Amino acid sequence: MPESSKPRRQLNLNLFIYPGGHHEAAWRYPESDIDRLLDIDFYIDLARRAEAAAFDGIFFADGPALADNIRYASRFRVEPLTWLSAIGAATSRIGLIATASTTYNEPYNLARLFASLDHISKGRAGWNIVTTSAGQAAANFGLAQHPDHADRYVRANEFVDVIGKLWDSWEDGAVIADRESGIYADPDKIHAIDHVGAHFRVRGPFNTLRSPQGRPVYVQAGSSLDGRSFAARHAEAIFTAHQTLENAQEFYADIKARATALGRNPDHIKVLPGISPFIGATESEAHALHDAFNALTQPAYSLGLLRQITGVDLTGHDLDGPFPRELLRADSAKAIESRFQVVRDIVVRENPTIRQLTHKLAGARGHWVVVGTPEQVADSIETWFKNGAADGFNVMPPWFNGGFDIFTREVVPILRRRGLFREAYEGTTLREHYGLPRPESQFSEPARASA
Repeated sequence: MPESSKPRRQLNLNLFIYPGGHHEAAWRYPESDIDRLLDIDFYIDLARRAEAAAFDGIFFADGPALADNIRYASRFRVEPLTWLSAIGAATSRIGLIATASTTYNEPYNLARLFASLDHISKGRAGWNIVTTSAGQAAANFGLAQHPDHADRYVRANEFVDVIGKLWDSWEDGAVIADRESGIYADPDKIHAIDHVGAHFRVRGPFNTLRSPQGRPVYVQAGSSLDGRSFAARHAEAIFTAHQTLENAQEFYADIKARATALGRNPDHIKVLPGISPFIGATESEAHALHDAFNALTQPAYSLGLLRQITGVDLTGHDLDGPFPRELLRADSAKAIESRFQVVRDIVVRENPTIRQLTHKLAGARGHWVVVGTPEQVADSIETWFKNGAADGFNVMPPWFNGGFDIFTREVVPILRRRGLFREAYEGTTLREHYGLPRPESQFSEPARASA
């Protein structure tokens, strides 16, 4: 396609919904809606606001264990597929992305849940594929210990292969529904998958016809070496955390190159870093807002988060003393590999005190926190977007609803004036919002011929 005839590249924006907001002390902020965190109408309202702003999707994180630090923060979880089914019935365009673990689920059951969401929403489902880093989840499933990082990714690769075969086991056109002949479906277009692998034995076929998108959009979160390899093979959107333009550019180029080497179109993988904006009418007002949130942090919570990410327990250390970088060891059993690197880079680059580091993480757990005016936030987004660091962003408001309302009211119009973000939806499915093709069933004749 000639350069002049290519559609103009535009941002993809998701709203990342987290109980109370993304700053760890959001629930303490006077304007946060902490009394509505289990009110489905609250989340329907948020989704409708995101849809009114033409966002690509909303995203719920999840994990199969209670966080260690619930005493100090609103870090409980709701089961996202149930939640998104209700939201899907109350909206018409916004994508619906749910996290689900390949370590603590079975492919057939999870395939049914996501296919149902895609049918309910008429093609708006996305699956954020995670391997679960929280070791305490193992005891909730009768396991003596949590599988190690490499083993979790081996299982994840096989899991995605199985679930993809299940979703593809009904070809398009399998349903004939010919009343006159009495033929409802063509069995020759419905396939047993007969999968036998290291972790799963699944005969198939799937017991539901193909969903509107062919299959939900594959989303992945994780930047470790295993995570990058997994993303290059499977992901269609990647949620990632970076603190600097240079780190984001390295990740972006690496993922696109890995995908290209596997024969994939790199334009069909959307790299979407997290961004948590603190916005003020002036720069000093934005910094005052950020400082007000950090003043609400609880050191016990902050140190617990740091221990979870790095495996380093700093209880009893002087918070205003230098961070003891010699304690950082990536092989720690408690370290979260991809986020560990983010923390290590901050320590090496900025040499912070322990308190400064905990405040750096308090805003969004290692994601990019931007503090400034609407123009400055828009400038930052544009810089990353135009300089090979991002295809869009996961917007992570510090608190709800106000933090998101400010972003859509003040920043989105600037992005539109610059031609960086859509005025309105052009499609109806999440794949169409992301500019992704609807995949052929791997059992169809064209797919088998090109294999």
